[in-house]
Amino acid sequence: MMNQAIHTIPLDWYTLLSSILFCIGVMGVLFRRNAIIIFMSIELMLNAVNLLLVAFSAYHNDAAGQVFVFFTMAVAAAEIAVGLAILVVVYRNTKSTDIDVLNRLKG
Repeated sequence: MMNQAIHTIPLDWYTLLSSILFCIGVMGVLFRRNAIIIFMSIELMLNAVNLLLVAFSAYHNDAAGQVFVFFTMAVAAAEIAVGLAILVVVYRNTKSTDIDVLNRLKG
């Protein structure tokens, strides 16, 4: 049932949507100064790649891409947990989440 549902939408549309989401994530990383927004943008880029992997995996009837996405999401969740813990410690010291303020922590 799921395999038939994913074939109703052309693969090009999944590629286009994934590309747009990835570009939005790149723009968020490049142009925003808030560390929380940067983490969200990185997650958006990871999810764009995961969407593309699942779409290609379903179109080729191979579950390897979906298994890889599962492990990627587990690693990304751990990465964000560690990153937010570091961000909380930085916020306690500097009272800001602006990444330009982090230059004061050098020495």
